[in-house]
Amino acid sequence: MYIQIILIPLLSAIVCGLGGKFIGYRGSKVISTISLIYTCLLSFIAFYSVGLLKAPYYLTLGTWINSDILNVEWSFLFDSLTVTMLVVVNTVSALVHLYSTSYMDEDPHLSRFMSYLSLFTFFMIILVTGDNFLQLFLGWEGVGLCSYLLISFWYTRVQANKAAIKAMLINRVGDFSLLLGIVFIFYTFKTLDYSTVFVLAPFFINKKIIIFGSAFNLLNTICFLLFIGSVGKSAQIGLHTWLPDAMEGPTPVSALIHAATMVTAGIFLIIRCSPIFEYSPVILNFILIMGALTAFFAATLGLVQNDIKKIIAYSTCSQLGYMAFICGTSNYSVGLFHLSNHAFFKALLFLCAGSVIHGLGNEQDIRKMGGLVNIMPLTYSMMLIGSLSLAGFPFLSGFYSKDVILELVYIKYTVSSIFAYWLGTITAFFTAVYSFRLIYLVFLNNNNSYKVMVKNAHELPLIMFIPLAVLGIGSIFIGYASRDLFIGLGSDFFDDSIFILPSNLIMTDAEFIPYYIKLLPSILSLIGMVGSLFFHKYFEFFFVYFRYNKYLNTFYKFLVQKWYFDYIQNELVGKSVLWFAYNTFFKLVDKGFLEILGPTGISFVMYKLSTRFRKLQTGYIYQYSFIILFSLILFFIFLDLNI
Repeated sequence: MYIQIILIPLLSAIVCGLGGKFIGYRGSKVISTISLIYTCLLSFIAFYSVGLLKAPYYLTLGTWINSDILNVEWSFLFDSLTVTMLVVVNTVSALVHLYSTSYMDEDPHLSRFMSYLSLFTFFMIILVTGDNFLQLFLGWEGVGLCSYLLISFWYTRVQANKAAIKAMLINRVGDFSLLLGIVFIFYTFKTLDYSTVFVLAPFFINKKIIIFGSAFNLLNTICFLLFIGSVGKSAQIGLHTWLPDAMEGPTPVSALIHAATMVTAGIFLIIRCSPIFEYSPVILNFILIMGALTAFFAATLGLVQNDIKKIIAYSTCSQLGYMAFICGTSNYSVGLFHLSNHAFFKALLFLCAGSVIHGLGNEQDIRKMGGLVNIMPLTYSMMLIGSLSLAGFPFLSGFYSKDVILELVYIKYTVSSIFAYWLGTITAFFTAVYSFRLIYLVFLNNNNSYKVMVKNAHELPLIMFIPLAVLGIGSIFIGYASRDLFIGLGSDFFDDSIFILPSNLIMTDAEFIPYYIKLLPSILSLIGMVGSLFFHKYFEFFFVYFRYNKYLNTFYKFLVQKWYFDYIQNELVGKSVLWFAYNTFFKLVDKGFLEILGPTGISFVMYKLSTRFRKLQTGYIYQYSFIILFSLILFFIFLDLNI
């Protein structure tokens, strides 16, 4: 069963990718979708066996690297953390495959698309099931490669190519940091196996390492490098700019990247490495602050976006901030709980957005929509469920995880945790505002579309509605159904995979915080929902005034320019690096001494030599006879001397 979970998506990718010409579009759709549905069912069986029955499974396929200094095996670990991630990844992936069979039906490269989706899922499975850091890195890089292929799937579009290259380059920063972290782990522990590294970690708490003449705490250094790797993959503030641009890919790709695979890999890395992070309180505090800033920052940008997919993309970035800063308080199980809840309602929102775009002839600007509640009532119902869950409406999935996150952050009672609590609470308000701004402008507002768009608008077909219905049910019930299992007091579900120091256990203390602290995020979310609908309906002129007022417009431009992060990366970093590279490596090295020592220099020398030797070819017989005679005389003299 376990080997099937790993290999079936790979086989699906190979069959659809190499055999797409022979099996056809229909065959690609059927094979890939059935394969992923079957893998999803196996994941649920593994969840029952490993998670509920407490029977972790170790699978070893053989030796990968065997040398004097490094031994790595193809080994796979199925513990409670792994099977939870497998359920999330494979469920969302199976539903995205099913949705894509209709959404991408008219695309001439459907077989290639289904192959990429299956390959994406395979590498994510490799990432979460690996029993050592090298396998994790293999899955990590494979996920990055597949994201490039999927974002640039419509490669004839310039913006899609730019977005794919941007995602690849920015992720390389985080990937390089992760690789350095793995190198430091091997340098310290002389192995890359999780079990050995995690057991030995407490013995290196006070160990120092010299870097550029300065002494640093070794575990802090390792944790910092691992976290920067997570920052790149999970789009934390600073390395987040690739995430909104990734919307250039097909909508099912956005759902898969943002809900269950690529962006969750960074959070998974932090949770998996909890036995190391627990001995680095400085880095945990840094994660707490970075996560809070990411959540707030992305929420402010979601307020001013007009592209339906980019609004949802910034909400993903914001929710990843929630997951990060709760991990910074050592409540890793709560972070995983929010990750699983988020996967359902975020996939639902993206697939609903895809249905809207599909129904309106590829229109994505919410200002050109409106009145779709009567045309697309099913899509509206699902989008409303997803938005309510995202905003933390009471008793939906998002409410349970977001509520407990803010409670636990507050109960930490440190300066950084109180800071994170208030930023998280304000973020909850902003989340409700931009979520219901989207709902109003797309579905409830007067229609601003072209007449031909309204005339051709249609509800999604049944095959596309089934994934939405499943995700909608999950967005309503999955939080309530799994809360006691994942984060309930006394639950030992993650005891075999997540380590928390006794001094960091604060779950019980959360029961005793003031009620206004507990209720404040929910109250602000409800105010944000109602206020957003009310203001857009009756006070729309206020938003016009906000935009065109001399002083308020400066703030509006600040948000539209995304806090100038893109400007800083492009103008101050990107152009500076390109200028340095052009003048140093290109002009001085490549076109400089390498040309002198290489092709240009060699060709110049050969030209000069050939010019000299060419002068010996005069065409006069007496000169040739003299050379021959002189050569014979020298030969006989040499022969006589040797005799």
